[in-house]
Amino acid sequence: MKISDVVRSKGDGVVTVTPDTSVGDLLALLEEHRIGAVVVSTDGGSVDGIVSERDVVRHLHSDGPGMLAGPVSAIMTSEVTTGSADDEIAALAATMTELRVRHVPIVDGDGRLAAIVSIGDIVKHRLNELQSERDQLRDYITS
Repeated sequence: MKISDVVRSKGDGVVTVTPDTSVGDLLALLEEHRIGAVVVSTDGGSVDGIVSERDVVRHLHSDGPGMLAGPVSAIMTSEVTTGSADDEIAALAATMTELRVRHVPIVDGDGRLAAIVSIGDIVKHRLNELQSERDQLRDYITS
């Protein structure tokens, strides 16, 4: 199975912020959309960075509450691991586990932002696959 299958079922919507967005505004956006990370992009299509709840907590601890007024560029991860729609689900899940990242932007052939996948999206997709396989086996046995 490919990442395109996950994106097809969850949707390709991606919430982005610009590097100069305040961390406080970022937190409001995360709450509004009930998500754990956003892509940082100057134009809505490039991947300049990624910032998550985890980044906020780490910097809040080390820098204090004043960092909430600062820009997300000060706390974002600039070296972003990305994936493509053609990646195997298991391979991307392994990469996410190895690198200890929970969100991976999915880019198209030109490197433009196409979607974002979380480890939760991958787990949900796999559970749905297992449920479908179980139902098919049950139907086969009982018929």
